[in-house]
Amino acid sequence: AVVSTQSTGGNVVVDKKYGAGGNQQKAIQKNTANLDRETEELKHESVSKDFSKHLREARTAKGWNQKEMAQKINEKPQVIADYESGRALPNNQIQSKMERILGVHLRGKDAGKPLQPRGKKKK
Repeated sequence: AVVSTQSTGGNVVVDKKYGAGGNQQKAIQKNTANLDRETEELKHESVSKDFSKHLREARTAKGWNQKEMAQKINEKPQVIADYESGRALPNNQIQSKMERILGVHLRGKDAGKPLQPRGKKKK
């Protein structure tokens, strides 16, 4: 259509469209905006030292390295390293997966104690 219009002497208007080809979706972490707003006085809550200690002890008791444990809960090994070093932002879903796979409470008043089997409640 453009070539035929040009050959007949017609005017062809070509406008560059804003953002053309820029439909890429970039993955943004949930807490990125909050981290950007962070100041020196305000810091995000990270996992407790007790959680990190119980996690490390339970993992080594099972004889797993960080990579093996990460594979069992379908996370990256860096996630396990961050939780054990206390740098990770708490995520209940990941913490629950860790507790289930290790069979140990990692948080709360029962931290470090074995999980009760499902269906059998204490009386």
